[in-house]
Order: sequence, then structure tokens, then C-alpha cells
Amino acid sequence: MSGGTMTTIDESPTLRTYYSILTGGADLYQDGRDLLPLLADDFVFDGPISGRMAGGIRFTHGVRGFIDSVRSITILQAVVTSAGAAVLYDAELPSGTIRFSEFFEFDGDKIRELRIQYNAADYRASGGN
Repeated sequence: MSGGTMTTIDESPTLRTYYSILTGGADLYQDGRDLLPLLADDFVFDGPISGRMAGGIRFTHGVRGFIDSVRSITILQAVVTSAGAAVLYDAELPSGTIRFSEFFEFDGDKIRELRIQYNAADYRASGGN
């Protein structure tokens, strides 16, 4: 990740909205219509359960399971620039807390790529969907 002045999540409209959506609950999430506009047309996601996949619509369907499970998110550390971000957080799930790291690449104010790291077995054991 290079380029740009460092900011915080609160100073990044894209990330502020992204994390608000993740913690807003299933009733507000509905079909992901608020998340999709944050994603670039050539969006790519890479994670331990789903692997690497292209397409924002597929991602919005997968995120629904996380939103159904998550009780709260505590941001531990974040590095945010205009080119991308790295965010470390704990997510409280029904049966435990799981640590996540997310690595974003931006295309302007859109998320072009998101790579996420976490222990998939612990996530499922803690009630993650």
C-alpha cells in the first residue's frame, strides 16, 4: 500500500460506511444495496472460507452471513491512505470473539480489492455464518 496521506477510518467515508454496514444489523442490511455502491466494478474479494472471487453482488450475499452473526466490532488498529487500508479488529460472535485483519485497495472512493484473514475454524465454532 503506497501513496497518500494517512487518515483514520472516521475520515474515510468509504470505510466509515463499510463498517457501519457491518455492524448495522441484518434488518438494515437487507439485500446489500448500501454496500454495493462502495465496491468497484472490478471488485475482488479473497478470504479463508470463500477463497478468491470477483464480483460485488456475490460478496454482498456472503457478507449477509457475517452480519447475521456479528454482535459488535472493536477496531484495534487501522492504517488508512487514499490508496488502501489495513484494519485489525475483534468481532464478537454468539460464542466468542474472533480477530480479523482486512486489507483494502481503493480505486478512488471505491473498494477495488479486499483481502481478509481470520481463523475459519474458530469463526465457525464461534457461531459465524
